[in-house]
Amino acid sequence: MAAAASPVTFDDVREAAARLEGIAHRTPVVTSRTLDALVGAEVFVKCENFQRIGAFKFRGAYNAAALLAPEQLAKGIAAYSSGNHAQATALAARELGTSAVILMPEDAPRSKARATAGYGAEIVTYDRYTQDRTALGEALAKDRGLALIPPYDHPHVIAGQGTAALELLADTGELGALVVPVGGGGLIAGSATAAKALHPGIRMIGVEPEAGDDTKRSLESGERVTVPVPRTIADGQALPTPGEITFGINQRLVDDIALVSDEEIVHAMRFAFERLKIVLEPSGATGLAALLAGRVRDLPARIGVIASGGNIDAERFTEIIGG
Repeated sequence: MAAAASPVTFDDVREAAARLEGIAHRTPVVTSRTLDALVGAEVFVKCENFQRIGAFKFRGAYNAAALLAPEQLAKGIAAYSSGNHAQATALAARELGTSAVILMPEDAPRSKARATAGYGAEIVTYDRYTQDRTALGEALAKDRGLALIPPYDHPHVIAGQGTAALELLADTGELGALVVPVGGGGLIAGSATAAKALHPGIRMIGVEPEAGDDTKRSLESGERVTVPVPRTIADGQALPTPGEITFGINQRLVDDIALVSDEEIVHAMRFAFERLKIVLEPSGATGLAALLAGRVRDLPARIGVIASGGNIDAERFTEIIGG
């Protein structure tokens, strides 16, 4: 029996890149001899903290919103998110001349909530520890006649996220491995779709916080596993289960999942600030944390890592790295 076609193809990622050209930033790739020496390999850091809204999420949100039928786009869009996808969807709506309603947890970082409102979105809150955001988001969108753009479990979102890896590989040439933070799995699913198409032998390595190892457990068991809502400083990765679409892609294309502690994330944030001169939020630093902590086995000579975001306010950043 022939294998089922993937819901996201390399052509989808390339078409998303064309759609995003001139809209999303082509973010820089930075290197550091100190980092190379500590890791024992040549490391290329894709700085999505310099993306619009401060994280890779703008890529997927804009790509999905831009593909809506004009009559649906005119009615408005909805999303649910702990912060980065919220901002991304709000900005995408503004860029496309429509409105956005965003469901955010009550304990979402204040800087992310303020930024989302600043882009013009209406915010509706919920309790992430007792309420199901997916069910709430779907009900909200249905009640108001809005197009729901989920944070990761959507082919157009995944294709948009994959453009980060497409750019990275265009800038660096072939890499032996690509290390990517994993929350719902959209960034690594899109990245793996692009990277494996260009370089089939590349190792795709996801990174999760120890408290939220749902993707690692799911890949090991062969089916989606749900864990208690993680309590970790990596709020963007505090999810209990992988997405359905993302998990199917990642089952085929992801080679390994590394886990990092909150302490290792803090160390990576401090290293990025002091040595790379960049600010990363906890979720954005987990890939770098895995490399610095030696969590990636059998390192190839050349490694890419996506620093997925830098949305953190000065007070919280100081509190974390000074703790």
